[in-house]
Formats: sequence, C-alpha cells, structure tokens
Amino acid sequence: MLFKQTLSFSLAVAFLGLSFTAQAKAPVENAQQKGLRIAKEGDAKDIGFGDTTANMIMTLKNRAGKTSRRVISIKTLEGKGDGDKSLSLFNQPADVKGTAMLTFSHGLKPDDQWLYLPALKRVKRINSRNKSGPFMGSEFAFEDLGSQEVEKYKYNYLREEACGQGWKCHVIERTPAYKYSGYSKQISWIDTKEYRPVKVMYYDRKNALLKTLNATGFKQYLGKYWRPSMMSMVNHQTGKSTTLQWSNYKFKSGLSARDFNKNALAR
Repeated sequence: MLFKQTLSFSLAVAFLGLSFTAQAKAPVENAQQKGLRIAKEGDAKDIGFGDTTANMIMTLKNRAGKTSRRVISIKTLEGKGDGDKSLSLFNQPADVKGTAMLTFSHGLKPDDQWLYLPALKRVKRINSRNKSGPFMGSEFAFEDLGSQEVEKYKYNYLREEACGQGWKCHVIERTPAYKYSGYSKQISWIDTKEYRPVKVMYYDRKNALLKTLNATGFKQYLGKYWRPSMMSMVNHQTGKSTTLQWSNYKFKSGLSARDFNKNALAR
C-alpha cells in the first residue's frame, strides 16, 4: 500500500605509538532522512514482482454490527518509471456486479482513477480533488487504493518498538506531499526485518485520529514478496469497519498494459 525505507555513523580513533589518527565522522541521519531511507529500502524489497492477480472478499460492517459482503477480482501491473496500475472487478453481489475501478498510480502527480458503473453503462473519472471520498461505501478512501509511491510523502522517523508476532517495527510518520489528501498525517508500523507494513493510523485534516488499518496473515511468494491475507480498516469516528480477505495470489501471469485500458473498462 504500503511503505518502504541503518542509522549509521562511525567515529574511530586509531592509536599507533604516540600518535592518534581520527577517522572522519560520517554524517548522522536526522529523523527525516532516516524515515525516507527506510521508505526507499522497503520499496526496493518489492521491486520486480511484475504483475499479480488475486481474489478478495470485502466485508462492510456498520455501527450496529450489520454486515454486507462483496467479492472482487484484483489485477496489478508493476509500473516502470511510474506507479503501478490496478484493476478491481466486482463479481458479487448482483447489485454491484460488473462494477470496475481502474487506477494508474503516480508520484506527486494526481493518480488517474476511473470507475465503471454498469447501472449507468458509463465510465466515470474520479476527480483528483475527491480522492478522500469512500470507495464503494467502504472505509477505504480512493486515495488508499493506489500504490504508495515513496515520493507521495514526507517522512519523519519516530522510534522502534515491538509490534506483535515477535516482530520489531520502525514507527514512521508520513505526511502527504500531494494535493487534496484527506489526511494530515499517517503513522506507519513497518517490521524491521522484511519491511512488511503491519499497521497504519490515519489522521484527518483536523489532526484527529480517523481510522486504523491492521494487516495480518502475511505470506511470502516467489521467495521474496510478502502479502497479507487479511486487512482490517476501522473508522474510529463512525464506528464502521471494512475487512479485506485476500486469497489465490498469483505472480507473473503475463499481464500487460493492454489489460489496463480505460477505453475497454466496460468489458
């Protein structure tokens, strides 16, 4: 989604007879530099996956606990020199079947997103100023659904701490560097070994805690790429939540840019 990036400095004093030779001290990273470096290291860990397909069950829960379920197919194409492309197709229930969303992620340039609505039989472009709106009634905003390119944020390293499952995590504050974000900041927990994004807390434009995302059930594919089997987004202000249950991940299945054509979105 979501989130890539050691503190290194040295001061050596060599003692030879009566003379001392002091090595130059390497620059010490500040919190912003360390946060950015960790983001870049995490990004590098996920390079080369090519393309993926997966199935997803989206479960919406309202404040009263009533749930509804949607079955979605996901395709992703790794970007080269730009962000990734993704296509989400709703298969169930009947009232949303055929709905599709296409996303071309970018860096600081606004993501391009289109939504096909079968009831209207037309493709609707998502306005770049409306990316904070909810996606299909879920607790995920449109801006949450693009690939999380490193340059989209400014970073501030906060600390290292235990984060469950026996892991230690880097805790990093990310501030959106792009226009029209619905968030003032995000606090991310990224495990120190594999750079898996374990948790993200989102703050609204008034700097109040809005929602929390937790990712669990990570599995490794092709001996390198980690993906969660469950993601849960809880909105603390509305009491609603959305869970995404992922399955049937497949990598390098031969997808190309032709499979992500906005002009053929209705098909």
